[in-house]
Amino acid sequence: MGTRKLITISLPPPLVEKAEELAREENRTKSELLREALRFYVETRDVRRAAARERLLAKLDQVQARTEGVPSRQIRKLVGEAVAAVRRRKRRASA
Repeated sequence: MGTRKLITISLPPPLVEKAEELAREENRTKSELLREALRFYVETRDVRRAAARERLLAKLDQVQARTEGVPSRQIRKLVGEAVAAVRRRKRRASA
C-alpha cells in the first residue's frame, strides 16, 4: 500500500472498548478496523448524500402540495418560527 502516515484521534471510552472488542473478534488490529471504517465512510458518503437529498426533495414536494394557495411569506414565517423553536430546545438541552 506504500507509505503510511501516523495520525492520532481521540474516542470516547465506550467506542474504544467496542473497537477493541471487534478487532479481537475479527483477529485484526484496531488500525485495520478503523482504516476499513474510514474507507467505507468515504466510499458511501456520496450515495448517502444523494439519498438524503432525494428524501428532502420528496418532503418539499409534499409541503408544496399541502400549502398550495398559502402565501409564501406566511410559509417562510412559519418555517422561521419552527427553526427558532428547535434551536431554543437544542440550546436548553445542551445548557
